[in-house]
Amino acid sequence: MTLPSAEGLDAVGLLAGRRILVTGVLTQESIAYQVAQLAQRQGAQVVLTSFGRGKRLTERVAQRLPAPPPVIQLDVTSTDDLTALAGRVSEHLDGIDGILHCVAYAPASALGTGFLTAPWADAATAIHVSAYSLQALTVACLPLMNGGSVVGLDFDASVAWPNYAWMGVAKAALESVARYLARELGPAGIRVNLVSAGPVRTMAAKAVAEFGDFAPVWKERAPLGWDPSDAEPVARACVALLSDLFPATTGEIVHVDGGFHAVGQ
Repeated sequence: MTLPSAEGLDAVGLLAGRRILVTGVLTQESIAYQVAQLAQRQGAQVVLTSFGRGKRLTERVAQRLPAPPPVIQLDVTSTDDLTALAGRVSEHLDGIDGILHCVAYAPASALGTGFLTAPWADAATAIHVSAYSLQALTVACLPLMNGGSVVGLDFDASVAWPNYAWMGVAKAALESVARYLARELGPAGIRVNLVSAGPVRTMAAKAVAEFGDFAPVWKERAPLGWDPSDAEPVARACVALLSDLFPATTGEIVHVDGGFHAVGQ
């Protein structure tokens, strides 16, 4: 799959003047990093979030972005952090036009072969971090929003994947949360959509035992082909949804997977 260079999009300025909050940047391989990079090239002001030991990694990789953005503290499961989020963002931005939710986690016991054995506490953690957090993050940002767009990263939850276990359940919950948020926030002019990406080699993907087996199958079956080392097509879809290009689209799942989802065996 050959795309025009990202630099060729710079003059368009799809996000000129937009203020975007981006979660999930950990390394340059992160999908969220690619979104932040492209968003800046399209004219956006960007603020990143991170927490714990990962915050140092985020701060380090933020320096490689075209305009190194601030990194603020946010653990999406922390009531204190969520309560303080609007104030922390306000130190850098005077409002929020877009949110990228790129947060997912499941304990090891809830992945692999653990679907039948994972305790509720671990399954609940997967659902809390990976699905409920979309609602929690969005609600925490509402005081700074006057319309805008929320975009979340998804992985097709319409089927049961090998070794995805409770993360697959969490992704199904994420899709439902997005629909309900779209229903509740539409009257406020806020759009909520998900991008269902094909397998991309990120740190999160390494937690799935058979991730390496997905990539060859995807490349063979996806009508447009698929490169698991290239997150840019996914980032472009996210940036498009964060822009005004889809003013009447909400509650949608946009597949960026080379067309894999649309074909059979």
